[in-house]
Amino acid sequence: MNQVAHKVAPAIATNNSVVLKPSSKTPLSAYYLAQLAIDCGLPPHALNVVSGPTHEITPLMVTHKLIDLVTFTGSTAVGHDIASRAGYKRLVLEMGGSSPLLVLEDADVKEAVQITMAGIFKTSGQRCTAIRRILVHESVADAYAAHLAEQAGNLQWGDPYDPATDVATVIDEQAARTIEARIADTVQAGAVVLVGNKRRGSLFAPTVLDRVSNSDPLVAEETFGPVAPIIRFETLDEALRLANATPYGLSAGVVSNHWPSIQRVITELATGTVNVNEAPSYRLEWTPFGGIKASGLGIKEGIIEAMKAMTYVKTYSLPWDLP
Repeated sequence: MNQVAHKVAPAIATNNSVVLKPSSKTPLSAYYLAQLAIDCGLPPHALNVVSGPTHEITPLMVTHKLIDLVTFTGSTAVGHDIASRAGYKRLVLEMGGSSPLLVLEDADVKEAVQITMAGIFKTSGQRCTAIRRILVHESVADAYAAHLAEQAGNLQWGDPYDPATDVATVIDEQAARTIEARIADTVQAGAVVLVGNKRRGSLFAPTVLDRVSNSDPLVAEETFGPVAPIIRFETLDEALRLANATPYGLSAGVVSNHWPSIQRVITELATGTVNVNEAPSYRLEWTPFGGIKASGLGIKEGIIEAMKAMTYVKTYSLPWDLP
């Protein structure tokens, strides 16, 4: 629902008609929003919802002569396919990410763990801006890993309809199996599981791994799930190199109170957003949001930027002596 509203609201506000194609796995919230809009007086043809197989519907939508702009959130592979078909149409692509959280040597360990918990396990790690890699300075890594494992181990995972549940299912069982397989490959490469790594159908337990390598499958690919992979570093130069060693460039976070180091992170990370003492997923609706590299074209979303993207600017001049 949130992702649909991000795109539909600014489009309608700028007097555009919308054809909305939600994910085939989660279509009901889009239909519910459309019905609410119609019930509130929106003209029926202002918002149109279609669902079905992406490979059948997307080419028709992207290439149709009446479509002026395509805005998409999803995988990098589908985003590239859309870009290859769109021609001269305006595009807003918000694609995959491998967002790092940098925990520097002066960081407060408890604060860093609190930020990590919110940035990974909320929504079971199923956000494009969720923390995918935790880069921790060697001097605080042992304390950080122990405290994070303790906190993650206390989370309740299970039925999403149970109010006591902290971490619920991922999107389907295949997604859970993918997480399981990538963790197995990463452990085989030398990583250590501190807590979790249990699967029941589409449920996956909150998991913390230490001594992960930046090239391991778990972090080299976008892994949508409640998994906290710790990558240790010794210098800020090394941390910045590791953080940028990815095809993605969506968002990042840094935990530190040392302003010169924070400035370097903000300046040198190749990402669309850097959050200081916040998780990479932190955002305000009116602030610009969007990635670079394989995460996007650098064109921002957020209410104001989206409205700009969905509007053509017409320039005109008038003679000074117009009666």
